Order: sequence, then structure tokens, then C-alpha cells
Amino acid sequence: MDDSSINNAMVSMAPSAPSLNPSAGLAAAKKSGEDFEAFFMSQVFENMFSGTEADPMFGGGQGENVYRSLLTQEYSKVAAKSSPTGIAAAVTAQILRMQSPSQPTQQ
Repeated sequence: MDDSSINNAMVSMAPSAPSLNPSAGLAAAKKSGEDFEAFFMSQVFENMFSGTEADPMFGGGQGENVYRSLLTQEYSKVAAKSSPTGIAAAVTAQILRMQSPSQPTQQ
């Protein structure tokens, strides 16, 4: 066995980097941006609704606290999908900028 065949064998056995599908990376970055905005909006909505009192006639109890939390999560998901704040777009752009090896990041 000569050196070139050993080198070829070693190169063929070396693990290769997984090929990245650019559209899959874009979709994942968009989802991450939207998830971040939904989390941010849920924190905003929880603070906003923390000062509201339950309706004395039909509300109150532990169940309302649980379902209010679920309701604020759903509000935040809807708000993130419509992206009124632009946070998702900014996070998505930053993720894509950080993943791109050819473009330097601006600080």
C-alpha cells in the first residue's frame, strides 16, 4: 500500500460536514425569530394582565389563573404571527447574519 492510497482512504473515512439546505435554514431562523417574539409578547401580556381583577360575578378561583396564563400564551402567539413589533424579523435577520460565513457581523 502506498502513501496516496492511504491518504485517499483516510479522506474517504473522514466525517463530512452535513449539507445545509438554505431554505431549511431560513425556515428554522424564521421559526426561532417568531418563537422569540411570542415569548417576549407573553411576558408583556402577563405583566399587562397581572393588574386586572377577576369578574366577581363569573370569575375567580385557581382555574381562572391557569386559563388566564394559557390565554396570554395564545395571545402572544397570534401577536407574534402578525409581528406588530418587528422583533421576529430582527431576530431572524440576526440569526441569518450570524450563520453566514461570508458577511462580517456589525456591532
